[in-house]
Amino acid sequence: MFRKPSPLNHRTPVALALLALTCWPAAFAQQAPAGVIVPPTLREVQVKDAVDTTGFGVNQNAISRLPEELRDVPQSVTVINQALMQSQGATSMASALRNVPGLTIGGAEGGQIGTNINLNGFSARTDIFLDGARDRGQYYRDTFALDTIEVLMGPSSMLFGRGSTGGVINQVTKKPTLKAASEVQLSVSSNGLVRTLLDHNQPLSETSAFRVAVMGQQGKATDRDQTQLKDFGIAPSLKLGIGTPTQITLSALVQHNRDMADYGVPNLNGAPAAVDRKKAYGFNDDRTVSDVASLSALIEHKLTPNISVRNQTQFNSVRTDARETAAQNVGTIAANGAYVPLSTGTTAIPAAATSSTPLSQLWVRQQSHDRVINDKSIFNLTEFNGKFESGALKHSVLAGFELGQDTYNNQNYYRNGTCNGIAMTATGATSGYAGCTSLLNPSDTASPVTAPSTAGNLATGRATTVAVFANDTLELNPQFKLVGGLRHDRYGASIGNSLSTASVLGATSQRINFTSVRAGGIWQPNDKQSYYLSYSTSFNPSLEQLVSTTGGTQPLPPQTNRSYEGGGKWDLNGGNLSLSAALFQVTQYNARSSDSLGVYTATGTVRVNGARAGIAGRVTDKLQMFGGYTRLNATITDGIAPGTAGKVPANTPKDSASLWTAYALTKEWEVGGGATYSAKRFANNTDLVAVSGYTRWDAMVAYHQPKYDVRFNVFNLLNKYYYDALIPSDGGRAVPGVARSASVTVAYRF
Repeated sequence: MFRKPSPLNHRTPVALALLALTCWPAAFAQQAPAGVIVPPTLREVQVKDAVDTTGFGVNQNAISRLPEELRDVPQSVTVINQALMQSQGATSMASALRNVPGLTIGGAEGGQIGTNINLNGFSARTDIFLDGARDRGQYYRDTFALDTIEVLMGPSSMLFGRGSTGGVINQVTKKPTLKAASEVQLSVSSNGLVRTLLDHNQPLSETSAFRVAVMGQQGKATDRDQTQLKDFGIAPSLKLGIGTPTQITLSALVQHNRDMADYGVPNLNGAPAAVDRKKAYGFNDDRTVSDVASLSALIEHKLTPNISVRNQTQFNSVRTDARETAAQNVGTIAANGAYVPLSTGTTAIPAAATSSTPLSQLWVRQQSHDRVINDKSIFNLTEFNGKFESGALKHSVLAGFELGQDTYNNQNYYRNGTCNGIAMTATGATSGYAGCTSLLNPSDTASPVTAPSTAGNLATGRATTVAVFANDTLELNPQFKLVGGLRHDRYGASIGNSLSTASVLGATSQRINFTSVRAGGIWQPNDKQSYYLSYSTSFNPSLEQLVSTTGGTQPLPPQTNRSYEGGGKWDLNGGNLSLSAALFQVTQYNARSSDSLGVYTATGTVRVNGARAGIAGRVTDKLQMFGGYTRLNATITDGIAPGTAGKVPANTPKDSASLWTAYALTKEWEVGGGATYSAKRFANNTDLVAVSGYTRWDAMVAYHQPKYDVRFNVFNLLNKYYYDALIPSDGGRAVPGVARSASVTVAYRF
């Protein structure tokens, strides 16, 4: 039935991480004494002109296809650095991204597991990158190996290829340096999660260094039922030729997760069912086991001080073995004990269906979402960067060539079970209705033996990418710059299904040629101000995720997207504080949706008119802030499915904001806190299920010493009952957010 999980499952990740913590210092005992890592949280600034490595301020951009100075980028960019993540106690990429208003989280959905994100009203499922290379695998992303997370807003296919309707998310990993340093961390949460980290950097010579980050955690992720996890990971990297014309960086990320996917609660009366926030509707032996391996080789060579060549090869492999159960529908129990659904499961359940039925008499139909997925990709990117002058004009030219291949294999399984001894699925059907349970008091049991696992459809896919691109930033004079670029992608994909139906083809293929455009103008009256206007496009092939999104007979045309943006960026307080603001419009054409039979159409248009503002850095030497506000007027202008025209796209709040502050009471004591706000959202595109807006408050107290830090974080300080991730399927489901909880973290440097 299911393939056996990795043998690593039998190891205790916390024990492995603790073992690593004890072994690494001994391994390097004969090396040069380790230096002291500068604590990543707030400190008084002793030297005004020194580079501030401990604050929340905007770091230099790490995306090689963009200028290092963000003021030279004619788009909004948000940089979440390690200091901010540690101050907030953010241990996953999803939790760190809550600092980006306009970005919302999606839950586990069908074939999509792991970190699912909506950005500016559009899915960013395949728009996640690792050190500038596409990271399309389906897994839960941790922060243990990351220095920063960069979010580039708006369509950017000219720079990154297919996708990026709402923007691009780039994870920047920790790299070796020539300064010896080591840090270990131990965290314990009130939910029972224990987490250990190691970050060790060791110079090997005057031009080379090695760095390794290690993570292990075990326990309950939240107070919700069925959220046990057991994860560990290691990220080694070696850098050669530091400070020389030719630098080589070899790095890897190996991560093992054994988690439990949270499919949330079903809808009822136009909202998430009013149940205890702890209740979950899966089985206690559900699990999502992922093994991640990412290997990267980067060669950078300076031909002259102004001309360089960069070649990056990255291989990613993600294997996921999932047995997951979702609350698919709400219903009642007939006199003979059979389950009777209140709706088809694809629409919201109206109030009239339950107005006379007490919640205690309602039941939930449990549906299996089981699969074994193998997702692999390899990409090679060559870039040429050059600066030269032609008369009075100055050029900064980027040109490149990209080759890539993705492969996908998804073996589905289904569990057809019974409710009160009565079969829930017709003979020969593969719906996977595994059982039923009480809405108010779901049972905490293993998957029933009456619902054996049976192999279903095997979906396979393969895609190739060939692209060339060029961009020029033309400096007319010290105040005015023009930006223009073109990229041509040739994307070919083929998919296969062992079980074909009217809506799922046995096999089909698609080949797309698309030219992406980027243009902008920048006015910089001085080195503290920058104003810009920009235009950009992107495209999303219908077979982008290597799954069937067909019109019943053949692939649909690609979604095409265009964006207009105008904004400003300001540096204050000696460059320690950055402000930004922008107005923008993003329009998507050929927007896709599926009907109740699973047949897709591509006739919709979605338009988002928005505004955003942000702040990052030190207001004073003692006070620093990181926050933002986004307003999204999002509308489905042409219906992507019956009943959607004029509606608001799912999981798109009109207003959202976040603010985090930290204040140094003394050199040793620091306090901090902040809020995250989201307005009302809809769980599906028909706007029939609404999730109320919320404000969540968090707080922090930290004590700093040269050798160690102690930090105490409280999450959801006022214990607000809110909904975090939204899932459009089954009429719209919602995952409750974390209840009030706390963690204590001790970090020691040696």
